[in-house]
Order: sequence, then C-alpha cells, then structure tokens
Amino acid sequence: MRWWSVISLMVLLSGCGSQPLRTDTVPLPAGAGTVLSDESAYVRDQLLQQYRQWQGVPYRLGGNTAQGIDCSGFTQLTFDHRFSVGLPRTTVLQSSAGEAIERQVLQPGDLVFFKTGQKLHHVGVYLGRDEFLHASTSRGVMVSRLDNRYWSPRYWQARRIDGLADGCCSR
Repeated sequence: MRWWSVISLMVLLSGCGSQPLRTDTVPLPAGAGTVLSDESAYVRDQLLQQYRQWQGVPYRLGGNTAQGIDCSGFTQLTFDHRFSVGLPRTTVLQSSAGEAIERQVLQPGDLVFFKTGQKLHHVGVYLGRDEFLHASTSRGVMVSRLDNRYWSPRYWQARRIDGLADGCCSR
C-alpha cells in the first residue's frame, strides 16, 4: 500500500513542473510578431541584454544597485548603461522627459507609464510586441505585457527619448 502513496505523490508533483510559461513574464522569441527596423531591433536587443543581466533583482524603493532597485532607478540606469542617455531619477520627472507619443506608435525604448494609485506612478521600457521591461514591486526586474489584466487598465502615457539607436546601424 505504501508504494501506491509514493506513486500518487510523484504523479501529483510532476504536474507542478509542467505549468505553461507565462507570457507576461517571459520575452517572446525574437522572430515572433511584427518585423522591427534595424534601429528598433538594436534597441530591443540591448534591452533584452539588460533584462538578462538584471532579471530578478528585487525591488527596493530608492534603490539603484543589484541589491535592490526601483522602477525609475532601473530605467535611468538602463538608459545610461545601454545607450549613454541621461534620464531624470524619479518617475514624475521621467514622465515629462522626451516627447509624448500615442500608444499605437510605441517603439522599443519608449518609456511607458502607469498610474498605480492616486499619487503613485510606475515606469518601464517598451520592448516591442506589447512587452515592457521594468522593476516590479512584487517580482523585481521582469518583462510584462501591456495587455496584462493588471497593467492594461493602469496604462497612462508613453514618452519617446531621442538618441537610443545612435551609432547602432550603418547607413
């Protein structure tokens, strides 16, 4: 009778490892979705490299290191390290940087902003294909989807910052 309990437990536990990947936390394959320009592909590649380097770093309000980072610190650091572009430190200041753009014309590297509370805002970097990279308060640095049931109703605005693809592509 004991062997039956062991087999039942093994079958039950094997189901835990077969969960489908969640598209709100995993970047889509490079070939999926729309075709990107050379500049957009370069920016997306740089952002995905940043993601691989920082994935899972925990959220910490005011943080800007691998021990903990907040959303605006992560966007500031990403733009500085990957594109040598300076951004203001806070989400409020970043929300007026660059040029305001409509959601339907988002390109990789655009900042996307969300209203998460009465006076609270969140920022991430658009990756293309309806994904954005950000430092989540609950799961640290991660990739989410704009159409996610949490983020979609909280979407506020987007801003385009010049200079991200400077020098990336031969003309």
